[in-house]
Amino acid sequence: MNVLLVDDDQELCALLKRYLERELFKVTAVHEATTGLSEALSGKYQAVILDVMLPGGDGLDILRNIRQRSDLPVLMLTAKGDETDRIEGLEIGADDYLPKPCNPRELAARLRSVLRRGRSGQIADALLQVDELTIDLDQHRVLRDGQPVELTVTEFNILSVLAREAGNVVEKNRLAEQSLQRSLTLFDRSLDMHLSNLRKKLGPNRQGEARIRTVRGIGYWYAPETVTANT
Repeated sequence: MNVLLVDDDQELCALLKRYLERELFKVTAVHEATTGLSEALSGKYQAVILDVMLPGGDGLDILRNIRQRSDLPVLMLTAKGDETDRIEGLEIGADDYLPKPCNPRELAARLRSVLRRGRSGQIADALLQVDELTIDLDQHRVLRDGQPVELTVTEFNILSVLAREAGNVVEKNRLAEQSLQRSLTLFDRSLDMHLSNLRKKLGPNRQGEARIRTVRGIGYWYAPETVTANT
């Protein structure tokens, strides 16, 4: 897997690059914003590890630019204790985050998890029709009334899980395990933020009601008008 690492801490980059390459990733490290953005959009990488604070720009601005053009998986590195950056990164479309300084082993595990999300849980040549949404589980594509809805890998996986069980409540931690490929930790708001983004992108149904609803203390469910699966 080709991975792009964008961080201005060259000593940290060297450490992470050595560790990740022992874990069989191929890592290219760049250290400033302009090069980071051009490399991220080059099509050469399967994932990006992106620091928030960079010379010549802001990692969150790079993420915005990536999300305008690509669903490339992005794992953000944020300052320890800076919840604002973590929340904003998830709102923009980051697939996951880690606070710095990070444990290289955990970074490798999170990176594998992000990469698995784009490949797991797919049913070959399967289409799921929920109301006016068409969810192509093979091509990783969502249409609303025939028009594409641009989702990140994580958002697509969350929608796929909920749509396959439309009308039924999916317990919160099971949804996290199936869509994020990990369990939630205490005070972990990443799933909530991905769901918030997903609701905004999908919009209300034809009756003006929320498609994805919360059952407080239990989980979430997709409230369908009709459901049709074709395989």
